[in-house]
Amino acid sequence: MKEIEKIIRLQKRIAPELVNLIEERYSILKHIRYNQPIGRRALANQLEFSECSIRNGVKVLRDSGLIHLSGLGMTVTEEGQDMVSDLTAYVDALSGLAKLEVYLADELGVNEVKIVPGDSQADRCVFLELGRVAARILVDILSNNMVVAVSGGSTMAIVAESVDLCMPSILVVPTRGGLGEQVERQANSVAAVMAGKLGGQYRLLHIPEILNDDAFEAIKATDSTVNEIEQLIKNADVLVHGIGRADIMVSRRNHMPKVAENICKLGVGETLGHYFDLDGNCIYTYCNTGFRLNDLVGVGRKIAVAGGADKAEAIISVTRAGSKDVLVIDEAAASSIQSIIKSEKSQKTF
Repeated sequence: MKEIEKIIRLQKRIAPELVNLIEERYSILKHIRYNQPIGRRALANQLEFSECSIRNGVKVLRDSGLIHLSGLGMTVTEEGQDMVSDLTAYVDALSGLAKLEVYLADELGVNEVKIVPGDSQADRCVFLELGRVAARILVDILSNNMVVAVSGGSTMAIVAESVDLCMPSILVVPTRGGLGEQVERQANSVAAVMAGKLGGQYRLLHIPEILNDDAFEAIKATDSTVNEIEQLIKNADVLVHGIGRADIMVSRRNHMPKVAENICKLGVGETLGHYFDLDGNCIYTYCNTGFRLNDLVGVGRKIAVAGGADKAEAIISVTRAGSKDVLVIDEAAASSIQSIIKSEKSQKTF
């Protein structure tokens, strides 16, 4: 990375105009990959580039053998696919994201932060890239006979779809039972999709996630498989989970009005059935089934994934609560988190 940064410093001094050009061509190539086949005009509208810029960039990429043009539109060649992956670290360093990753990892106490350029809430391509990057990190961690626990949510659904590895010995389990939301976003569904992508096995938790302790213990007493799956979840080798805003999750889960009011007074983030304030203190737990916060000690590696500037406080709260291994976020969230941290520091000096 130091060598890349040295090259970039020299490039910025000798040919600063190339910085924007490289980022523009990389963005064109990446968007074609996620939207192929796509025409020039549609691509220009998505990127908000001029048609002239798109035309010039497409010509260079085509002549380099990175994209293919047909009557259906533009598609990325196999060489182009490899180029997107190879350019990622370089473009991150070029845009300053590599330094921001180090800064946030240090400030949040996280082992590794990976930032995806762009805003996943404004650009679906960035949302898909967020899932792809998280999936790649997961794949790099996996080895035979591991157990992977995965939470629900739209981001986790994209992560599961993005997994590209055949490892039949992997077992995937959900972190909790059903929420009553869209089926494809439930943890059970995400676990099944991820297992399918891996060619592995999965076990599902066929109970509602909102049960009191007595009801849950009664079910376990009559169904030994529930206890077995719960132990698999709590001792997973890898946990992959999303992060939600407290107010949004309160609305989705239809808590009792008084409970919802109390959560929204202090709560900013939610994950794994727990709500947190900005300091990472758990203020409410609604989920008595599946994974609990104190189960984190039994998990080998933890990967948290979230995007969007409006999730900045939620991300900070969850990392402060204990998700300390790998954090995958987009640039919009990263910039907002940085601003919040700097604001906190400035207030402490007075």
